[in-house]
Amino acid sequence: MSAALRPSPISATVDFDAQGVQHGFLKLPISIDTSAWGAVMIPITVVANGEGPTALLTGGNHGDEYEGITSLMKLASTLEAKDVRGRVIIVPMMNTPAAEAGKRTSSLDGGNLNRSFPGDPDGGPTSQIADYFSRVLVPMCDVALDLHSGGRTLDIVPFAAAHRLDDLDQEGASLAGAVAFGAPYAMMMFELDATKLYDTAVESQGKTFVTTELGGGGTSTPQSLAITDRGVRNFLIHYGLIEGELELPDQPLINVDMPDASCYVQSEHTGLLELTVSLGEMVEVGDVLARVYDMTRTGVPPVEYRAERDGVVIARRFPAKVGMGDTIAVVAEVVESLERDPAR
Repeated sequence: MSAALRPSPISATVDFDAQGVQHGFLKLPISIDTSAWGAVMIPITVVANGEGPTALLTGGNHGDEYEGITSLMKLASTLEAKDVRGRVIIVPMMNTPAAEAGKRTSSLDGGNLNRSFPGDPDGGPTSQIADYFSRVLVPMCDVALDLHSGGRTLDIVPFAAAHRLDDLDQEGASLAGAVAFGAPYAMMMFELDATKLYDTAVESQGKTFVTTELGGGGTSTPQSLAITDRGVRNFLIHYGLIEGELELPDQPLINVDMPDASCYVQSEHTGLLELTVSLGEMVEVGDVLARVYDMTRTGVPPVEYRAERDGVVIARRFPAKVGMGDTIAVVAEVVESLERDPAR
């Protein structure tokens, strides 16, 4: 299908084949009220030194998820070519218009980049960015790391994750990277609809892919940034792009699995949310996770939401107001190992 598409309208001010450190932009032409002949300027850094694998590191897929953006901005300013074997491509803010607006979605077209893949060179700005990654950047890489957190509406325990894949070798390579990242949790993640995710676009090209969730609330903390910085470095060490020893957390890694959609607890009511469990807390089937209160009147008992499985609370809604369809909490199973059972 890609053969029928015109070339991407995005141009790069860096030379992906050059050695050394380059800082530049991906330039997407736009014409808007404030700039008739303008461009979306997406910052990019390329650090290359000799032969070796290529790692594509991305943040800001959603513009209100700051752990990845901040960590990759720091890395882009400090990584030196002499420390790299191969090539590291760093894009701290994939959806730059969203990041500049402090929003999950683009301020130009309302597009959610992580629901826009594989993209379209003739679509809106968000779809054009997705297309450039799908057809230009992802084919260049061997391994990809996409840094997410909960943004303004979710708070999530810090984890690195892989997905179940038909190619068991690809799945195993991604899982090994998620474990090596060194977050407190390693996750085998179930997506509610993976069709248009960046994750799927990368994995469908046979690439090794690791994603994360590293906090939330539309902010970052010293603790969440320390986990992110350490994890990015571990990722590069694990896949052979820089030298060093993996730095793992003091506490034992917790493996968590999301087998199906029942892990997500979603509201069927609008109102005021009272969470009765904390992030990282263990729950059992039937435990009350939250109550939703009708804000239009007093004297009405709240609606209770209960756990549908045993496990650990790995995510919760951050704002206290909740609407129909909002995810209230996510419960994942704690398991000894995330590797496939060879007997199956």
